[in-house]
Amino acid sequence: MPRKQQPDEPHSDEPHSDEPHPDEAAQPPAEAPPPPAATAQPQPAAPQLAEAQPPAEAPPPPAATAQPQPAAPQLAEAQAPAEAPQPAAQQPKRKGAGRNLPAAIGVGVALGGAVLASLFVWIPAFLALVVIAVVVGIWEMVRAVSVRKAHPPLVPLLVGGPCTVVLAWFGGADLLPLGLLATLLMTFVWRFAGGARDYQRDVTAGALIAVYVPFLGAFAALLAHPGRDVSDGAVRVLITILAVVLSDTGGYATGVFLGRHPMAPSVSPAKSWEGFAGSVVWTGAGSAVALPLLLPDAVWWHGAIFGIAVSIASVLGDLGESLIKRDLGVKDMSSLLPGHGGLMDRLDSILLALPTAYAVLAFLVPPS
Repeated sequence: MPRKQQPDEPHSDEPHSDEPHPDEAAQPPAEAPPPPAATAQPQPAAPQLAEAQPPAEAPPPPAATAQPQPAAPQLAEAQAPAEAPQPAAQQPKRKGAGRNLPAAIGVGVALGGAVLASLFVWIPAFLALVVIAVVVGIWEMVRAVSVRKAHPPLVPLLVGGPCTVVLAWFGGADLLPLGLLATLLMTFVWRFAGGARDYQRDVTAGALIAVYVPFLGAFAALLAHPGRDVSDGAVRVLITILAVVLSDTGGYATGVFLGRHPMAPSVSPAKSWEGFAGSVVWTGAGSAVALPLLLPDAVWWHGAIFGIAVSIASVLGDLGESLIKRDLGVKDMSSLLPGHGGLMDRLDSILLALPTAYAVLAFLVPPS
C-alpha cells in the first residue's frame, strides 16, 4: 500500500525506495504495509501455479509414446503378409518336378537304339527286351493300383507274364491265349491265401494287369517272329514303331497350332479333335510311303489303311492309360525313366497299337 504523504513533506515525483525512511523508522504504523504484501504474494503465486500446470499436462506425451507400442505389433502383423512370398521361393522345386528335356531325349535315344540293335543285329535280344518290359510294366501297374487299396498278387503275374510272351514267340498266335489263361488261373488261385476280404477287387485288378501288359505286349513277339523270315519280322516291328511315332508327333503338332475342340476333357484335356485328325492324316500319309518301301509285297493303300488303323489304336491306348491314371490319382506310373516317368507311360500308345498292327499286316501283307 502506498504510504500516505505527510502534509509537511514536499511532494516528490521520484519513486519511493523499498528502504524505510529514517523519519518513519520509529513510527509503528509504518509496519502496516507488510500485510498488503502478504496479500500481494498470492497474486504472483497464481502465475506460478499456472506455470506449474503445464507439467501436469506432461502425462499425455507418455500416452502418445504408449500408442506406438500397439502400433508396433500392427506393423509386425502387417509385415507378416510380406513373408507370404516364401512359398514363391519354393517354386524352383516345381521345376524339378517337371520333365527334364535333356534326360528325356537321352533316355529315348537309348531305348530306341537298344530296340533297333536287337531287331537288326541279334533278334533273340528283342525277345529279352520284351520280357524285361513286361516285367517292369507289371511291377509298375501293381504298384499303381495299390493306391486304391487293391493288392493283386505279384508273383503269379511276374511268372505268367513272361511265359505268355515266350509262348507267343515260339508257338505263335495259337499259344498266346494259353499263356493268358494260365496267368489268370495262377492269379485267382494264388489270391486264395489272402482270404475272402477284398478278393474280388484284387483278382479284378490282377486280370486287368494280365491282359493289359503281358497279353498286349506279346503281340510284339508275334510281329517280330511271324514266320521263317526273321528279317521280315524286324521290319514289321519297325514299321509299327514308326507309325506310333508319326501318330504322336503329328497329333501333337496339329493340336498345338489348330486344336480348338477338346476330345476328352475329363480324361485328357490336352487332346483335341483337330489333333486326332492330324494323327490320322500324318500316320496314314507316312505309312503309305514307308510300307511299300520296307515291305515289297505292300502297296501304298495298304500303308494308308495300316497307318490309319494304328493311329486310331495309338490314340485310344493313350486315352486308356490316361483314364487309368486319372482314376488312380497318379501323374506317372513310376519315376523309373528320368524325364519320362514310368515305362508304362511310354508304352501306353504302343500296347494297343501292337495287336492292331499285327492284325492289319496279317490280313493285308501276310508273312512269308
